[in-house]
Amino acid sequence: MSPTSFLSKINHIVVVMLENRSFDHMLGFLYQSTNNVSPLGQPFEGLTGKESNLDTTGKTVAVFPIEPTDPHAYLRPGADPGEGYLNTNSQLFSQQDAPVPITPALNNGFITNFDYTLGWESKEPGQVVKGTQPSQIMGMYTPATLPVLSKLAAGYAVCDHWYASAPTETFPNRAFVSMATSQGFVQDKSNSIYTAPSIFTALTKKSATWSVYGYDAPALMRGSVADITNAPESNFGEFTDFQSAAKAGTLANFVFLEPMWGTKGNSQHPNYDVSKGEQFLHDVYYALFASPVWNQTLLIITYDEHGGCYDHVPPPENAIPPDNSAGELGFDFKRFGLRVPSVLVSPMIAAGTVFRTTSATPASTPFDHTSILATVEARFGVPALTKRDAAAPNVAGVLTLQILRTDDPLSGVKVPTSAVAPPASAKPDKFEQAIAEHAADLPIHDPTGNGHHRDSTVFATGDEAKAYARQRYQQYAQQRAAKKKPRVA
Repeated sequence: MSPTSFLSKINHIVVVMLENRSFDHMLGFLYQSTNNVSPLGQPFEGLTGKESNLDTTGKTVAVFPIEPTDPHAYLRPGADPGEGYLNTNSQLFSQQDAPVPITPALNNGFITNFDYTLGWESKEPGQVVKGTQPSQIMGMYTPATLPVLSKLAAGYAVCDHWYASAPTETFPNRAFVSMATSQGFVQDKSNSIYTAPSIFTALTKKSATWSVYGYDAPALMRGSVADITNAPESNFGEFTDFQSAAKAGTLANFVFLEPMWGTKGNSQHPNYDVSKGEQFLHDVYYALFASPVWNQTLLIITYDEHGGCYDHVPPPENAIPPDNSAGELGFDFKRFGLRVPSVLVSPMIAAGTVFRTTSATPASTPFDHTSILATVEARFGVPALTKRDAAAPNVAGVLTLQILRTDDPLSGVKVPTSAVAPPASAKPDKFEQAIAEHAADLPIHDPTGNGHHRDSTVFATGDEAKAYARQRYQQYAQQRAAKKKPRVA
């Protein structure tokens, strides 16, 4: 039976997208003990331990393991590394402007860029773990430190050549995973709203179902993707709703899960507590593993972008521009972002799989976030949204087992915990602020006037921002429901 026909057995594609970690930083040491060869004998593009960068004094600093017993192990690299297009250029090319014409990246500017970032972050309270040094950007997590992510990667399939869709920060890359374009944007703005057609509306047109779940607040995606802001309330929920749907076997065909945003959350954004993300992945996995639809489910775990964390592999330069949008900062969308951790989980996947595109030539198109869209499109007969997802390879070929597995690679794994909390303020982070700003834009009728009102509240804490957003969406839902009620003669 061909991989395509195995994909036809998948009725639920579940995506978890976490925050701002590179492949090497989270999984580079996955198979170091076996010389970067998987149990199936497949080569793995991991770390040898010799990869390095120069610091500002010209000293060579090699990658080193972050062990569970290290001080502040789950808060590494100790601060938020440089994000965005210009910082990424500095990390890849040691200059903020990419070379013209483009030359292969050397990935040699991570320490110097982190040094620059620490220079201004250390002046702001609650931003940096005490004692953080620029060299800590070369710290890489080990399987012992991240047992949940590592056991899923080794127990199912790890994609060692999966790249962010653009060499920049969060919001543009999250746009790519829902619309296969960022409409030319490469910069984060908390009030960014993308207006391109989305995979969700495309699924609806094919009579396929979808759901987007926030964790403990309305989903950020609902406000940032204009195409779904006004979708039925039944398409949205929070993590407990996802768990209930999984338990009942009523999961939608396509499910997108967001983490808990904020400094107390589980998104794994530096320098938040990475161990909380381990617990989140554990909970997602077991919600599905215990579900009556487990045998029909493909779980995709990925990260939106590298977030300034070190990776040794230069990103490919053969990306297809998604559309004719004029790129910010002169970017032409012909380069991918850096590698990000991506793990594929299903009882149809052989343990120890290292999964790449079928061709090993440099000219082949690698996996990026639009490969998620390509997979959904292949499974449910949805046409491509842009030129980018039309060119993207899907992951159907990872589903090779006709006899479904019943073992549990996470059996006996103890979820790690951090002994210390992140040194962050209670103010809303950019994600909590964005959720609130999008909620403020909802067209809620003002009962005291003849139009709509937009709140401009300043929030003291992230919890306040999320509570406001939830209340605002509830009010919006109530007004929409009231409009649908038939008038009584």
